[in-house]
Amino acid sequence: MPATPAWPPQSTPRLFVDRSLAAGPITLDGPPAHYLATVMRAKPGDPVKLFDDRTGEWLATVMAAGKRDLTLDIVSLLREREPVPDLWLCAAPLKKGRVDWLAEKACELGVARLVPVITRRTIVDKPNADRLRAHLIEAAEQCDRTALTDLADPVKLPALLRDWPAERALFFADETGGVPAFDAMRAHAGPAAILIGPEGGFDDEERALIRAHGSATAITLGPRILRADTAAAAAVSLWMAAAGDWRG
Repeated sequence: MPATPAWPPQSTPRLFVDRSLAAGPITLDGPPAHYLATVMRAKPGDPVKLFDDRTGEWLATVMAAGKRDLTLDIVSLLREREPVPDLWLCAAPLKKGRVDWLAEKACELGVARLVPVITRRTIVDKPNADRLRAHLIEAAEQCDRTALTDLADPVKLPALLRDWPAERALFFADETGGVPAFDAMRAHAGPAAILIGPEGGFDDEERALIRAHGSATAITLGPRILRADTAAAAAVSLWMAAAGDWRG
């Protein structure tokens, strides 16, 4: 007998819905409805995967497709929301394109919270929160995640350090040197954060302020100079391997 095909198919559209999901009918409008009806040409009976960053991922089927909205029937829970490692990425906003890439990789790598940090050399002091959140959502949709990276409001560096939670380790990527990143991260168990500076780096006064903080550990990411977005992805990867959920 022929094998039963997998259901739902791997090609099933997958969307984030910003509301708590449960079994039963649901109506979508706006961009999600446009994407399903116009781009994916969804028709009654087609499967759709939905996730809400609260309960998990659900299987739904299209009931009716209109010009401006779409009605689906949520059938069953496929997966509960995934556990998320307790890591924050505190990074100075970068130029458009670079900061979008950083947001995507933060979500893909499993960062729990992205914190834009305004420093003296920050080029972009008012990042576009809507665009960054859109990139976080798109990354989660494409990478099969059931949790979103939380996007915090921008904060100036002195305020970030002043209000820093004492129980959270702060790994400061310092281009002037520090403890090898993997060794420092492996030695610490518990909530953590990584601090990455702007394109021009921190100035001397900022660097001294960070190093003097009781929760901060200056780390090095190796012998080569890295762009800020590359440094962020490298540091997060090292933490996931040393203390996060890459340890198996």
